[in-house]
Amino acid sequence: MHIKTLNSRVVARAKQRGIDILVYAPHFVRLPEITARAQRFSDDELLVVPAREIFTGDWRNRRHILSIGLSDPVPDFITLEAALAELDRQGAAVLAPHPEFMNVSLEKPEITAHSARIDAVETYNAKLFPHQNKRGQRIAAEIGDAGFGSSYAHLSTSVGEAWTSIDERIPSDDALVAALKNDVTRRAVHRTGPRHHLQGAIEFAHLGYENTWQKLDRLLLSGTEPTHPRNLLYDGRFDDVSVY
Repeated sequence: MHIKTLNSRVVARAKQRGIDILVYAPHFVRLPEITARAQRFSDDELLVVPAREIFTGDWRNRRHILSIGLSDPVPDFITLEAALAELDRQGAAVLAPHPEFMNVSLEKPEITAHSARIDAVETYNAKLFPHQNKRGQRIAAEIGDAGFGSSYAHLSTSVGEAWTSIDERIPSDDALVAALKNDVTRRAVHRTGPRHHLQGAIEFAHLGYENTWQKLDRLLLSGTEPTHPRNLLYDGRFDDVSVY
């Protein structure tokens, strides 16, 4: 349901592990580029669905939301309310990845307050530890959501470590959005054993790079990201809800 990297190795591993659909949502990449790359790697065996994990709020108070089925680009660094309103306008599916994880996720009060707008809550993320996944499971149970699972793969070797099983054939991007919004029966599934836990630990270690050197780089370049609201792609539509 959620990967950050996409290349021939990722596709080969997905097919090897019996995955039918990959949701591709890299950070700070424009929607047209994501869509073009998703189409390039889709074939009769594997559907790659373009998506955006939108970075709402500022660097100190980040709230990530995963959106599938966008028709128009949505930038990062806008308020959570503005992002949700725009996704609602576009009819996109809205997912809450890694809830209550560090300072990059929706908290339980926010998920509860916006439960009518949120179509799924992540209940298993292969990158997280068991106690962290249990938080998502409790939140999903309290709002009556079946949840979803994902590898959250930043590394190709993580693809297929966790996935979402949906009791319906999903032949297209629109069908996936409809299944999520209409609460088609689904469940989070994941591999088990020492290798699974080792891969999760490797992915978690990669998080250290993301939140040190890579974050420093982003902070120094803040305002120049391709998905910043002031980028010409957005034609000034989000200037009044930008946090930077």
